[in-house]
Amino acid sequence: MALEGETFSEVKEQVRVWVYDLGLAATFLTRLPFPMPERDLETGDLSRAMRTYPIVGAGIGLVAGLVLIAASELNLAPLACAMLGLAAAALLTGALHEDGLADTVDGFAGGRTRAEKLKIMRDSHIGAFGVLALVFSVGIRAAILSGVPGPGTALLVLVALGALSRAPLAVIAIRLDPARKDGLSGTLGRPEPGHVITSAILATLISLLALGFLEGGAVAILWALLGVALATGLIAVVAIKQIGGHTGDVMGAVQQVSEIASLIAIGSVLA
Repeated sequence: MALEGETFSEVKEQVRVWVYDLGLAATFLTRLPFPMPERDLETGDLSRAMRTYPIVGAGIGLVAGLVLIAASELNLAPLACAMLGLAAAALLTGALHEDGLADTVDGFAGGRTRAEKLKIMRDSHIGAFGVLALVFSVGIRAAILSGVPGPGTALLVLVALGALSRAPLAVIAIRLDPARKDGLSGTLGRPEPGHVITSAILATLISLLALGFLEGGAVAILWALLGVALATGLIAVVAIKQIGGHTGDVMGAVQQVSEIASLIAIGSVLA
């Protein structure tokens, strides 16, 4: 009986930690006022919460998909529905990842030295390179999403994309050093390998649940995983060369490029 009580207590504590991590991830990745326990963050809280990023990402994709379906019920053109769905996701996240993409492209393309690049990335103003990056990011995603057969399938694709594109953030955090000590990269910390693996497994499982039953869905997921891996590796190599590590903006760029890569893969199979 004592052993059963200890086991129950351990399970209860694990559930509590997972719920806390999920709330922390939702608070960080969205603008939702998620209720959190009143306590100071402890070392490792932020990095541990990264294992739940795919779950939060799937939720963001679900909201975007529901907006897309609502727009389709108004008989709007598929491209307009896709744009509204992406707009809903951006509003929900406060355009967190889009901002990171724009800042990263501005910094990498506009600065000559490492210090100049980091200074540009921290500047709140957006430059020409950043604007072009956002135009291409939204345009490519909307164009491909509008070609997915049916709003219901588009919703499932958005759920899968939300999960797949946020799992690589843990990979970046564990593989790359922070480019500066202050800011997000300096406070986030390095997740444990088990948390990175958990994030990858969750992203894969969510994608399988969303798309696995569709014709060609399993193949689409395999190609999407490959696309995410290539996109993450490419940005990691470029970030190391440009600024010597990662920042919060670099993570935003990783999410955006990973989403584009996985959408290209999924769209090419399902369209």
